[in-house]
Amino acid sequence: MSYPRLASFKTAQALRDHLRRNDIDIPFDDQRAQPPGSPLARPLEVDGIRVGNRFCILPMEGWDATRDGTPSDLTRRRWRNFGTSGAKLMWGGEAVAVRHDGRANPNQLLMSPRTQASIAALREELGAAHRSRFGPNADGDLFVGLQLTHSGRFARPDMWNRPAPLAATHHPVLDRRVAGGVRVLTDEELDHLADDFVAAARLAHGAGFRFVDVKQCHGYLGHELLGARNRTGRYGGPLENRMRFVRQVIEGIRATVPGLIVGVRLSIFDTIPYRKAENGDGVPEPSSEASQVGFCLLDNDMDEALAESREALTVFERLGVRWICTSAGSPYYNPHVQRPALFPPVDGYDPPEDPLCGVARQIQATARLKAAFPNMVFVGSAYSYLQEWLPHAAQCAVREGLTDFVGLGRVALSYPDLPADVLSGAPLRRQSLCRTFSDCTTGPRMGLVSGCYPLDPFYAARPEALKVKNVRTHMLVNE
Repeated sequence: MSYPRLASFKTAQALRDHLRRNDIDIPFDDQRAQPPGSPLARPLEVDGIRVGNRFCILPMEGWDATRDGTPSDLTRRRWRNFGTSGAKLMWGGEAVAVRHDGRANPNQLLMSPRTQASIAALREELGAAHRSRFGPNADGDLFVGLQLTHSGRFARPDMWNRPAPLAATHHPVLDRRVAGGVRVLTDEELDHLADDFVAAARLAHGAGFRFVDVKQCHGYLGHELLGARNRTGRYGGPLENRMRFVRQVIEGIRATVPGLIVGVRLSIFDTIPYRKAENGDGVPEPSSEASQVGFCLLDNDMDEALAESREALTVFERLGVRWICTSAGSPYYNPHVQRPALFPPVDGYDPPEDPLCGVARQIQATARLKAAFPNMVFVGSAYSYLQEWLPHAAQCAVREGLTDFVGLGRVALSYPDLPADVLSGAPLRRQSLCRTFSDCTTGPRMGLVSGCYPLDPFYAARPEALKVKNVRTHMLVNE
């Protein structure tokens, strides 16, 4: 099934009519607010922290660090672009593994005593780029964190095409997708891993980061633990046990690095895994057992699905965590939920719904949690798919209190200057808007670096671009 492209909606009324006909609830303004009156230009002050505007750059891996976990020239280029984007909140930069066996690919950043200085230099280069573009004191209201992760069942630390999963629990569907099955970490191994997160947080603080994100999303280890209902022992079963790991990490950071702020990026709802049907569409796996594992699994009732997220946020708030970045699902087993797109990556499936449904679902879920936890600071996701209409929906969401910050992911690769252009009132560069071709995902799925091959001239000129283009062309021909 095909869905209309966003670029086909030339007027606000045309988009509004489409949303109404299809019962999709995405609030947006007909006109972009002009600076300095835009809600997106308003600073936010929390606990003595001032963040200069409401744009946030979400964490994105580039598969382009060195084998020993230090940044490469490509990594530094991406972080400089983040610095010149105009956004004032940098949610973690990208996922950084806390130890080697937790790397999602052999070229993921790794935080260790040996890599600390180079990752500190990466942060400094981002700040320098921000000052260079916006003024010598512009970084005074820039808030930069580092995302800490262990990839769990999706770990591939030594070869990009050789999984080395360390799972939180057995899964009736996902286990079958790995030849030879998966190994589940023991309680004692999780105890030691919690210490590794705390050690990495101490190094991040020493590297000058203002906060760390203890990653709890996208099917990686922390997120999988939250849904480990079928696990026995101290880390499974009731939610209190399933939160034991993240609680130990946060408490350990608080005790060891009291000056470091802790945030959490959380998949606030999920679905059972999807697979590619014969016609190419994504369909849910038929296994009834799959619904017995997972965190905040969505059936039809969003309020019911968010119940455990509300419980988890209550615990986070009690632990002193105020900064929450919302996401949903996983790029590995339900990418249309996590990252709405019109075109699938090489290992994906055609969207089983209008991607605008996925955007609306994340916006509305974040809004419900923000209403329930008004003292927490929320960053919303899934806005990139809105393309020309992103600023219209973003300013409405912030003005109406649906979120505090608007997170930018893929569009920050194709069009890093988007926040600066919106905040200055400049016309959008339509030719740079992410059209969700998913090449930034197809590249890594082929063992290549990630980048916007169709729209970023720098990546379009690289030799990998032809390989990615050939795969995409082959996919289109065979549809």
